[in-house]
Parts: sequence; C-alpha cells; structure tokens
Amino acid sequence: MIFGEDKPLAERMRPTKLEELVGQQHLVGEKGVLRLTIAQGKVPSMIFWGPPGVGKTTIANIIANQVKAPFQTLSAISAGVKDVREVIQRASRSGKIILFIDEIHRFNKSQQDALLGAVEKGVITLIGATTENPSFEVNSALLSRCQVYTLKALELEDLKGLLNTALENDEKLKELNIEIKEYEALIQLSGGDARKLLNLFELVIDAYGKDEKIKITNDQVKEIAQNRMAIYDKSGEQHYDIISAFIKSIRGSDPNAALYWLARMIEGGEDVKFIARRLLISASEDIGLANPNALLIATNTFQAVSMIGYPEAEIVLAQCVTYLACSPKSNASYLAIKKARQLVRDTGDLSVPLHLRNAPTKLMKDMNYGSGYKYSHDFPGNFAYQEFMPEEISKNTLYEPQNNAREKDFRQTLQNLWRKKYNYD
Repeated sequence: MIFGEDKPLAERMRPTKLEELVGQQHLVGEKGVLRLTIAQGKVPSMIFWGPPGVGKTTIANIIANQVKAPFQTLSAISAGVKDVREVIQRASRSGKIILFIDEIHRFNKSQQDALLGAVEKGVITLIGATTENPSFEVNSALLSRCQVYTLKALELEDLKGLLNTALENDEKLKELNIEIKEYEALIQLSGGDARKLLNLFELVIDAYGKDEKIKITNDQVKEIAQNRMAIYDKSGEQHYDIISAFIKSIRGSDPNAALYWLARMIEGGEDVKFIARRLLISASEDIGLANPNALLIATNTFQAVSMIGYPEAEIVLAQCVTYLACSPKSNASYLAIKKARQLVRDTGDLSVPLHLRNAPTKLMKDMNYGSGYKYSHDFPGNFAYQEFMPEEISKNTLYEPQNNAREKDFRQTLQNLWRKKYNYD
C-alpha cells in the first residue's frame, strides 16, 4: 500500500480557482456567466444541475473563497429541518452565509420550505447541487428564487488531462514511477466522474508496492476495480450503466433482464421516483403508439410509488416493468419530433399559410386570413384534402407508422389519403 490514510487524490487535486477547473467553460470561461457574477461580487442563490463529479461542489467552494463569505455545507442525505434552521439562525446573528446543500433533490417539501424565507430575505445565499432535473425535484417557490445552471459531462480529453495533471502536480504521485499506457478502462469505469476517476486511479496505484514500476493498462484497471469497487454506486458509473441496461432490456422486450436490473437498483437503494421517471420516458419513446396504454400505466406507476414508497413500491414497479417489456414497440413519435425539430432548424420561421391563419378582426379577413380553409368534419372520413404545412416544405413526411398491429392501420390510411391528396399513382 502506497497512500495509507492520506487525504484522497480527488481532494488533493480539487481546484481552488476557476482557472484550475476542468470543463464547464460555458459557465466559468472568459465570458462565462458564473465568472462574471463572481467578479461582480454579487452571488445570487443558485442550483447546479449535472452528472456526478463534474465540479458542482468545487465551484461552490471557489465562489465562497473568491467572494470571501462564510461557507456552510449540508448533505440532504443526513441533514434535516433542524440543521437548516441552525444555519439560518447563525447567519441571522453573524451575517450572510453561503449554504451549500449537496443532493438538494433529496430534501422533502418541509425541508425545502424551511429555506424559503432566508433565501428570499438574503440571509443566506443558497447553492444547491443535484443530479436530477430540478424542475421535478425542487419546489417551484424555491426554484423561482434561484438561478439554475446546467453543468455538462466532462469530455474525454478533459479526463485524460486531469490524470496527467495529477501525475505532474501531486507531490505524492511525483515520487512514484507511473506510466499510463491505456486510459480507456479508467475513463469507462469512472463514467465521466472526475472524482471517481481520480479515486480509481489512486486505487489502482495503491495495489502496487512503492518501489515498483507502475504501468497502468486496461486489464490491470479492470481486475483491480472488480475486486475493490462497490457493486452499486448511486452517484457514479454504476448508476448510469444499470439504468441504461434496464431501459435497453425493456426496449429489447426482455422482462427477465428488465426485472433483474430493477432488482439491482432496488437493492442498491435507488430513488424510487428516479426509476419511475425512466419508465415514463420508455413508455413514450420506445412503445409509443404501438400501445398507448403503456404511457397511462407508467404515469399511474409514478403516482403510486410516489405515494407509498419502498418496500411496497417494488411490486408496482415490477408490474409496470413487466408490462412495458412485453408490449409491442414503436419509436415513430420519438423519431418524428426529432425530424420535425431538425426541419425547423434547417428552414427557419416559415410563414403560416393564409388559409390556416386566425382571423378575429375584419382587417384580417380582408387580408384573406383563413380564406379557403376546409373544415375537416365536413368531409368524408374527416379528412380535407388541403395543405397544412408551409408551401416550402410540403410533402415532407415526419411521422412514419411502424410495423405493429396498431400502426399498420394508420400506415394504410395515411398512404391512401396522401395518394389522393397529392394525386399519387
């Protein structure tokens, strides 16, 4: 063992200034909004949203250091309303405090409500960090009092640079004979999490003797990681790998695998609402019009598990997972909106055809707004043979029904209607 009980490498390498931060240049670069905010010395309450290990805690520390404000940290996992009130009382007596709350999405409504008054009056500057969409997990009243900044996953070159910077600058690593021959396993197993990457790097190094030549390869990293790393890390790479396997198993119509990955998440203590939200997405993205009931069942599942929680929630989740996995699949709607958005980006703001425009005034009617519009219910089959797209992009097909029982009928009907509408043979 090389490092013993020393402070972990990730802590030794934690940046203390914005210039040292890896990634997030859209926020902390030369014209980044956070850099400009810090330079002005007027820091608003804010929430950092992004994947694990991309700098949320680090930026909060840097802000406190640069504006020279007292800094208090709470973890939403262990802190309660009492802890929040103690910080607010301290701030009321001694002056404004920057309060950093990690995993703020785990605070319940009463805990978040306890922050409202102090944030609104400026007694504390709140900086929250979350890996979950704050629109879902943070009370709207508190969210409206905070700026939300989205942090991006670190790029491959950022992560490689982080390892090389550690080799060059960390005093303990400089004493060792280390050569990184392969980076892939280190980066894949850390899942883009800088903190986990450095800790894994240190874990691998620590498996060697102090005087050994250390050559880091993919095989060595995988072997050491398999023996030493946790089975399920809710805030790291396993979190994302397992939810990926879970969704892909549902998409692949394999209820057995889907239930296995569900069990892995439950045993690991995964947030029940996190799982239920992913089921909602899967029901729409992967099943869609092939079985519209899937979205209804997923919605009811989300409501049910939010009310009852574990352990009973696992029964509801299992029922929904089995149903989704066994459902016919279609991503036609998902593909259609992607194509539609790309078409909008490519063609810009095209004019609405005159016959589709609203005509609430005489002037608009005189300008032929709404003229020539055909009311669909007046025609056989409720289909009026007229153009609804701007002329420049007419005949573009965005929704293409797929090969399942429900959409086959859609496909035939649409083909017949379009054939007649555009006089196709």
